[in-house]
Amino acid sequence: MSKLYSSTHIIKILQKEGFIYVSQRGSHVKFKKSDKTVIVPANRKEIPYGTFKSILRQSSLKEKHFKK
Repeated sequence: MSKLYSSTHIIKILQKEGFIYVSQRGSHVKFKKSDKTVIVPANRKEIPYGTFKSILRQSSLKEKHFKK
């Protein structure tokens, strides 16, 4: 099984890749870059792998961008 990432780490990488914070509703944070919108659950120590894959799909980034 691959490594699970925290929401803080995922948000840092998204911002580094040019995604801009748009809004937050409850525990979900929305980021936008041109025509792509990514929603990330906030304040989680570990994001489930399926949710992480969804974030990758929404952002069109590869898993290698998130390696520490």
